[in-house]
Amino acid sequence: MSDQQQKTGVGRRAILKATAVAAGTGLALDLFGGKADAAEPRAKRPLPKRWDETWDVVVVGSGFAGLAAAAEAAKAGAKVTVLEKMPVYGGNSIINGGEYNAWTDELHLREKLKLPEDSQDLHGKDTLKGGDYYGDPKLVEILCRESPKALDWMIDEGGLQLREILNRTGGHTAYRTHTCKEGVGRGYTEAERKIAEKAGAKIRLNHEITWIWRADVDGPVLGVEVKARGKKLQLRVTRGLVLASGGFSRDVKMRMAFNPSLVASYNCTNHPGATGETLRFAQAVGADTLHLAFIQLYPYAEPETGILDAPAVYPFRGPGYGILYVDRKGKRFVNELERRDVVSRAEINTGMKPTYSVFSAKMAPLMGGTKEEIDAGISKGRFVKADTIEELAGKLGLPADALRETVATHNRYIKEKRDPDFGKPITDRMLPLEEGPFYGIAQWPAVHHTMGGLRIDEQARVIDIWGNPIPRFFAAGEITGGIHGANRLGGNAGPDAVVFGRIAGRSAAGATPAA
Repeated sequence: MSDQQQKTGVGRRAILKATAVAAGTGLALDLFGGKADAAEPRAKRPLPKRWDETWDVVVVGSGFAGLAAAAEAAKAGAKVTVLEKMPVYGGNSIINGGEYNAWTDELHLREKLKLPEDSQDLHGKDTLKGGDYYGDPKLVEILCRESPKALDWMIDEGGLQLREILNRTGGHTAYRTHTCKEGVGRGYTEAERKIAEKAGAKIRLNHEITWIWRADVDGPVLGVEVKARGKKLQLRVTRGLVLASGGFSRDVKMRMAFNPSLVASYNCTNHPGATGETLRFAQAVGADTLHLAFIQLYPYAEPETGILDAPAVYPFRGPGYGILYVDRKGKRFVNELERRDVVSRAEINTGMKPTYSVFSAKMAPLMGGTKEEIDAGISKGRFVKADTIEELAGKLGLPADALRETVATHNRYIKEKRDPDFGKPITDRMLPLEEGPFYGIAQWPAVHHTMGGLRIDEQARVIDIWGNPIPRFFAAGEITGGIHGANRLGGNAGPDAVVFGRIAGRSAAGATPAA
């Protein structure tokens, strides 16, 4: 305790206990509004008199991070349950774009495709720079070191299949973005689910946690309160609680509390359950947070709904192969290899909704596109197809002369390997838009990812507001902060969640058990 704290009598325990409850009741810092029962003030909630169930490890959330944690904890011999509040498993992960960054892989795709070299160090430098150096270098180093191992783990033990392509996407300096065969995150979650269930983890749907129990400011997490089928259950945790419940992009009030610009009129790519209450429960029992104002827009969402469907991933995958972004005047407005936050701001600054991506049939397979996806996108009105640039302009409602000139200029830049307009680095893999058919797709920013969250250490332990690990408390994935910084590079969410989910599961299983 500092001299000032000694004089005032205010120390760490005093501060927390002032808002906690008397002996025999649960710690409850009701500072952030996350109430399970609005009629019952937090400071008056006693600890459970009895536990309905006892588990070694309880995992909250069944996406990339939660399934990875469950798999590793169960493989380590722990009795594990996964609590998913939604009626289907997978969270945002199951509907994400299917992209995963790793600088190498056991399939040797880089060598097969004869792409330039990449490295762990380069991936790390891109990640730190892409987040304006707000990311924790130690956590970023773990992410980039372990991402190839986690990818190989899903291939070897979960049967994950990849498309034989690698993309260079916005903010990256190398072709390192993998795509699963399914083209959506389900490919990874299915692989993880198989591993977790084979190891003995039990996944339970429609189980929503409504509180985290912790008796004392220096004590461990004891368990969670759960609402399931209209009943409340008290689950005791003997080794570790792992929070892997994702971000809060769907909670407009919460996101505006940290970033007032993200008003309700913004669409959102997330599933309905991305509402952040679990983060608030963690804060209420002393967990520290960081970077909560850093919230990402996805620049390529469907303009009217904000959906991130299969066609909405094509603009993200395409920059390394020459895709073109244009505004409603048919003009380029940004370097297509820029980060998501830069592209989103540039779109908004055009003052004209929507913008468009233009690519060719020749580019599509290089960036992982399939005939089935494109045909389905055309039938749904998401992709527009034309044999000439002039015809494409007409179908998109763009000035034909302007689009033709923009395409011709960009083609010249690719051949000359320089972009004097926006400074895009031109690579040997980029193709000019010379041979049809051509495709166009409308795009517009939608709220997508919350980079901030719970503070964790290298063992995925949740850190309290004084910098100490909270016993038996772990977290991974989008609910955490400190890795991506001010902006997440596309394709880094998957490895973040899987890598730190695995670490959290191992750490939880290895924690000293309760008596």
